[in-house]
Amino acid sequence: MLDRSLIAGMPPFQELDGDALDRILRDARSSRYAKNASVFEQEEEASAFHFLLSGHIRVVRTAPDGHQIIARYINEGELFGIAVAMGRKTFPASAVAAVDCVVLSWPNREWAQFQAMFPSFGASAYETIGSRLQDTQARVMEMSSSQVEQRIANALLKLVNQAGRKTADGIEIDFPITRQDIAEMTGTTLHTVSRLLSAWEDEGLVKGGRQKVTVRDPHQIMLIAENRRRK
Repeated sequence: MLDRSLIAGMPPFQELDGDALDRILRDARSSRYAKNASVFEQEEEASAFHFLLSGHIRVVRTAPDGHQIIARYINEGELFGIAVAMGRKTFPASAVAAVDCVVLSWPNREWAQFQAMFPSFGASAYETIGSRLQDTQARVMEMSSSQVEQRIANALLKLVNQAGRKTADGIEIDFPITRQDIAEMTGTTLHTVSRLLSAWEDEGLVKGGRQKVTVRDPHQIMLIAENRRRK
């Protein structure tokens, strides 16, 4: 059986004692996914739910016309693929490893048992669902009311908040991310993202690199996101 120290202290499990952690891990399966490997596909039968032990997961939705949107990034220590909690039989989106990842998975039958046996787990899980629903609603509003530069600035701030790492140059998003990824997050084109990031780089607000983005002036990016920066 997996060692309880793997999950002790992580948000969904932090209030559980050793015996409870051992029960949680009893039927867990640990899997490794290489960068860009799929954990599951959109509309695939959802027979299990998952927890990201290490790495970063990209959640991607594909429209009927084939257009892809990055719905969010999942960080280590988060539940994901919890279609069972929403009464769904299939996954509403695909989950792709943004970097090499380690994932714990449980069969869906465990969900109801965990809820009944460990109320703190259930409370944490549904708090996660609520937070993601609020995030989705905020993004819908943003798409309909914000200018594209605001959307891109907001996306950078969100990524920095989720996975920022302080460096000598600023705050680096600590996983590979391309300009195409940012375009798919913000509902715009690669050309537009490239144009704006290049302009911000010239101003010293950000620094680009091969699949890397560093925010050098978070305050100015925040002003752009809030449409308060003087032209």
